[in-house]
Amino acid sequence: MKRRIFLLAGLVSILTLLTGCTEVNVPITEESEGFWNSYIVYPLSQLITYFAEITGDNYGISIVIVTLIIRLAILPLMIKQMKSSKAMQAIQPEMQKLREKYSSKDQQTQQKLQQETMALFQKHGVNPLAGCFPLIVQMPILIGFYHAIMRTEEIAQHNFLWFDLGERDPFFILPLVAGVTTFIQQKMMMAGTANQNPQMAMMLWLMPIMIVVFAISFPAALSLYWVVGNIFMIVQTYFVKGPELRASKDDGGNKK
Repeated sequence: MKRRIFLLAGLVSILTLLTGCTEVNVPITEESEGFWNSYIVYPLSQLITYFAEITGDNYGISIVIVTLIIRLAILPLMIKQMKSSKAMQAIQPEMQKLREKYSSKDQQTQQKLQQETMALFQKHGVNPLAGCFPLIVQMPILIGFYHAIMRTEEIAQHNFLWFDLGERDPFFILPLVAGVTTFIQQKMMMAGTANQNPQMAMMLWLMPIMIVVFAISFPAALSLYWVVGNIFMIVQTYFVKGPELRASKDDGGNKK
């Protein structure tokens, strides 16, 4: 689990560097240079502008629409990632038995542990890296959309509901909703596992807190994107993991 956390953290750091986070305050235009700007950020910015124009210059509705389009586009990858995580979760008891069997730290024992672990993966048709590939594909798209929102100048000139898209939510409603929906989505994803793994339980609380802190600091347009994306993920997780969620809820009720 530690290795996966370090891998994901490293991946996010590398992608953030590669996607040019230093340009986040530089407006995106047709003249913006570089592969990242020309083929990811600018097309997404144009997509936001297009839907804003056909909805009467409503950039808030446009962000909602484009967020849903992006989430639907990467839905197959998300489902694949969730299934891979579920498969890894299913063989955790057997992996734990192997760790206990080969608990010695000497090199020969650890090599035997690796061989037995790989044999276990092959037996159940599990690829431990399969859950990382969808993330690798998703991250540039999602970070690109973040850049498109932050760097499209027209967005900052419009408002939506009770807030200005280019300013922070004055009542902090969106940041709080973003944090709550992040918690709910993660709770559903970790159903039945968070209590067994302290690191996952820590992430369950850490991520929503981080989202709230970021959402308070960033323009409300970005908070809107997080809220819509989280709600989509909650609905998606419910349908993909429905039986598992109900079973987890029933187990909790029986314990009481």
